[in-house]
Amino acid sequence: MLERRFSVAPMMDWTDRHERFFLRLLSARTLLYTEMVTSMAVIHGDRERLLGFNPEEHPVALQLGGSEPDEVSEAARIGADFGYDEINLNVGCPSDRVQSGRFGACLMKEPELVARIVEAMQKAVSVPVTVKCRLGVDEQEPREVLPAFLETMKEAGVTSVTVHARKAWLKGLSPKENRTVPPLDYGLVHEMKRAFPEMEIIINGGIRDLDETAAHLEHVDGVMMGRAAYETPYVLVEADNRLFGEKKPIPSRGDIVRAFLPYAHSQQSKGVPLHAMTRHILGLFQGVPGARAWRRHLSENAVKPGAGIEVVEEALSLVDDPAPAMTEA
Repeated sequence: MLERRFSVAPMMDWTDRHERFFLRLLSARTLLYTEMVTSMAVIHGDRERLLGFNPEEHPVALQLGGSEPDEVSEAARIGADFGYDEINLNVGCPSDRVQSGRFGACLMKEPELVARIVEAMQKAVSVPVTVKCRLGVDEQEPREVLPAFLETMKEAGVTSVTVHARKAWLKGLSPKENRTVPPLDYGLVHEMKRAFPEMEIIINGGIRDLDETAAHLEHVDGVMMGRAAYETPYVLVEADNRLFGEKKPIPSRGDIVRAFLPYAHSQQSKGVPLHAMTRHILGLFQGVPGARAWRRHLSENAVKPGAGIEVVEEALSLVDDPAPAMTEA
């Protein structure tokens, strides 16, 4: 059974295959998500570029965006054939792009359409179909809208929903502002778990570390971490021990970098530029002496023509690599 006790959110321009491989070096058990991919792109685009991933990334879920049941279900089938462990429907992204396409957070206004989409997806694939939503959009009252939305999802056969604990404002706020400006309402998400005990309720939004994660797990089934997992990725290094009951050594930051180098070298041999990978590891040494020098060296040198993994090795020599604070749970 797929575990969703802890996951890293789908994040546009961030959670590509290189980022997911890197995060997998930090945690073996955390569920990882792709960036949102539109159903039309999956059907008509370069599937290997859009959907390709490394076997080491498992467990990994594909997030789709779309509003036509036949199209989204066909994209789900294609994703399942690629080997993804879960197919997730985006009902939370507030960008102008998704508004013009009538999907993402717009779908909070059309729960019956969402039901038709997920029902079609479930018929097309054998892997779990899940939904990620907001508390509501625009002038909707979350305490009315969210329970009704979850009830509709339950009736459609959805057993797992991730709730970003903010409303989305489709007018007046940018996508970036929608990630921070609308106030968080964790309590409402906790209430939804009590109201829908048979559903798996995952909470998302503003969660920064494993202490906060553990506190939320007293109320809900799982926690999805977003920007903190990208900006300060070393917070994930104790997830397997603290959240999944493992008892294994904790690698240092330097250990993680050295484990990433063979992957980076292999990808470069396939034509992937170094900066496409090193941009994801800039935050690894956040809070450690030398972190600024690490970021600067990678940012300035990984983009140069012919840059190879020696750039990363040079950057690593500029930072302290303290031993982990703990070695087992």
